[in-house]
Amino acid sequence: MLRIAVPNKGSLSETAAQMLHEAGYTGRRDPRDLVVSDPLNDVEFFYLRPRDIATYVGSGALDVGITGRDLLLDSRSTAQEIASLDFGDSTFRFAGPAGRFSTLADLSGLRVATSYPGLVETFLAGHDVEVHLVPLDGAVESAVQLGVADAVADVVSTGTTLRKAGLEIFGPVILQSTAVLISSENDKPGIATLLRRLQGVLVARQYVLMDYDIPLTLLDDACLLAPGIESPTVSSLHDPDWVAVRVMIPRLNTNHVMDALYELGARAILISAIHNARL
Repeated sequence: MLRIAVPNKGSLSETAAQMLHEAGYTGRRDPRDLVVSDPLNDVEFFYLRPRDIATYVGSGALDVGITGRDLLLDSRSTAQEIASLDFGDSTFRFAGPAGRFSTLADLSGLRVATSYPGLVETFLAGHDVEVHLVPLDGAVESAVQLGVADAVADVVSTGTTLRKAGLEIFGPVILQSTAVLISSENDKPGIATLLRRLQGVLVARQYVLMDYDIPLTLLDDACLLAPGIESPTVSSLHDPDWVAVRVMIPRLNTNHVMDALYELGARAILISAIHNARL
């Protein structure tokens, strides 16, 4: 069986489980279960702390796993990212007391608190900046106020939490993180199928099917507005002057494309969800 590590809690857990379900796998029903077999798909799921997944996969104890890119890099595991899964996005930045820092060089020799010491150390080493890292397990924004550190390196969304702590962001982005599929050996039997299924779920979330009727004389113009993944499917209608068209379009562009096609002369424009796909 292919052994798959899945986050058992945290921000990645629910979406990862839902994605695997949409990909046709049977996950756990009881949140207390740590190991679940899916013999129909020849896989076995291991529910682990997100921070530990890269270590298990990198050691070869498990074949493949879903975790954050930040956690993978912070672990310094030998596991490799094989695909981005487009959820759990986060941005890592430096922050310090307002007006005190402007560049990375200003951190030299000072204390930097972070929950990701491996990630931050590697980043600073690449910029020839040496600091004293203060590893903390969450809530690092309080470290400066409590005198534990001179600056922090943490996940930033709106920056509101940092501003409330009297801190401001400075320096370059440390990392743009997202959920990723990782493995230590990409040719393991079953990984290609897992990856193809997950990519099918991503396609289904990013695209919709559009059907519409259009006068034959306007077909070429309509195809320019919605060219599809490869090419639209065109079918004849009872009225020889009209054709029916089916095409995949990005979900975010749905209403703009519908408006443009209607103005062109298309009618009976319908949108259908895609539950899964293989491209």
